[in-house]
Amino acid sequence: MHPQWQPATHPPPLTIDDVHVWRIELQVGDLLLAHLRVLLTDDERQRADRFYFEKDRRHFTAARGVMRILLARYLACRPEEVRFIYNNYGKPQLAEESNFRFNLTHSHGLALLAVTRGREIGVDVEQLRDMEGDGEPLAQRFFSPREVALLRSLPPQLRREAFFHCWTRKEAYIKAQGKGLSLPLDQFDVSIHPDEPAVLLATQPDPHEAQRWSLQGLLPREGYVGALAVEGHSWRLWCGDWVAEAALQGSADTP
Repeated sequence: MHPQWQPATHPPPLTIDDVHVWRIELQVGDLLLAHLRVLLTDDERQRADRFYFEKDRRHFTAARGVMRILLARYLACRPEEVRFIYNNYGKPQLAEESNFRFNLTHSHGLALLAVTRGREIGVDVEQLRDMEGDGEPLAQRFFSPREVALLRSLPPQLRREAFFHCWTRKEAYIKAQGKGLSLPLDQFDVSIHPDEPAVLLATQPDPHEAQRWSLQGLLPREGYVGALAVEGHSWRLWCGDWVAEAALQGSADTP
């Protein structure tokens, strides 16, 4: 069963047994976009301006701005005060509070932000779209032999969706590990069937590593699929749907 998305502006309490995922609409109006851009650092604004297409500049600005607003809620500070540090592979972490973990992903106008305490986490989202050979050429390049065989065994009408379920589950695990592409995608297996639970089936070279992690499939919107990778087990998932209008209210920038 997939979780329900609850409209919200503030997070509920977050304990070590909780996992929060926020759904963020990136296609925002000019007034809100200007408000969000002010919250960014000079470096973030420069990164936004380097995108060639205006749509990508707007989506990056919206994603980073809303992320700052939401993380500030957890940290009880102002969005402008949220500071990041980066590991050797470029994964950002919060400089203010080492106990919090977060991960941001976005695809074609929709973003997901995952937040935990004391657990490593990764999240990924993809828009379902047409792929050459329903994704099989890419699967042969990046998936494990077991995953490629599973993909080929599915009825043709399921292969495109199965490809994206597999891709998001693998990307979520890679992001949770925080090691970038130094962790080869073909060195671990995930479940791929659209109607089956997300599971990390096997890991190499350490087969015990798979037991440390749990996966959760996400359906953030029609036409999109997502996945969540969380360190450990027996956690509770809460999914929030960020209310954009609240960011323009006078109290939205403060804890």
